[in-house]
Amino acid sequence: MGRVLVLGGKGFVGSHLIDALLNSRASVRCFDRPDPAKTAEILKWSGLTRDFELCEGDFLNEGDLKNALNGCDVCFHLISTTIPSSSNADPVFDIQTNLAGTVRFLELAVETGVKKIIFMSSGGTVYGIPKIIPINEEHPTEPICSYGITKLAIEKYLNLFHHLYGLDYRVLRVSNLYGERQRIRSSQGAVAVFLGKAIRNETIEIWGNGSVVRDYIYIGDVIDALMKVMNYEGETRIFNIGSGEGKSLNDVISAIEALLGRKVSKKFLAPRKFDVPVNILSIELAKRELGWEPKVGFEEGLRRFANWMLESVFLEEGQ
Repeated sequence: MGRVLVLGGKGFVGSHLIDALLNSRASVRCFDRPDPAKTAEILKWSGLTRDFELCEGDFLNEGDLKNALNGCDVCFHLISTTIPSSSNADPVFDIQTNLAGTVRFLELAVETGVKKIIFMSSGGTVYGIPKIIPINEEHPTEPICSYGITKLAIEKYLNLFHHLYGLDYRVLRVSNLYGERQRIRSSQGAVAVFLGKAIRNETIEIWGNGSVVRDYIYIGDVIDALMKVMNYEGETRIFNIGSGEGKSLNDVISAIEALLGRKVSKKFLAPRKFDVPVNILSIELAKRELGWEPKVGFEEGLRRFANWMLESVFLEEGQ
């Protein structure tokens, strides 16, 4: 295996992936926007090895992107400029930055000789309102937010470039991630936001009555799937990656209360139109083809996440 490029390498998923790649003795190049704080953070654990290279720039800048791609054989595409809750507010921005940007990236990947693209799609949004539970990869794709539509369109363009140019690709439709290094002061990631507020004794705001069900997957299990699909040479292109189990928002809060040993303050808000009522992924295909399955249960993952918050985030904040 030649050099591996991680687009979005300073982020939540990207930083964990870089750790795993370096531990596997891969030669890694990280591409992301200039950000002094994030740069300093990733260099703490990655910059002391000659197998790591940091390349900063703008995903939408052709020169920056071509520079990052040169000499790389495999590329993980983890970049997204939107989240589900923001994408419907400005779908044109979503299309211009994510879809158009990715199509240009694919053109440059072909030009620079990249052999394989691994794209992290969204198992939580591309299917829309489910017709069956659990949702398998053959389920109809009718997303109800621009974020999901854009992810699905990128999947289609990957297939087009495979057909036209022989560019190998794999897609992981990942469910709702959580775990260490995730932003806890954000509008995305219920586990991270809820746990952070609970530890700070702040009120948790819940959209709807708390009955919305999601498939929550620990970051370590997602990284394991990304590593396995990198070396996969079979015929299957698209895999669901999740826990295979569903938890409501109320279940998440109950688990947090059990972990902390106390009740938390809650406030229920009006439901959001882009939230599907339930999303649980079938992961049988990934088990069979990749030899992958989740290893960290929700309660254990929650405990690890809370410990990281207490030892890292809140310690730095002086709380």
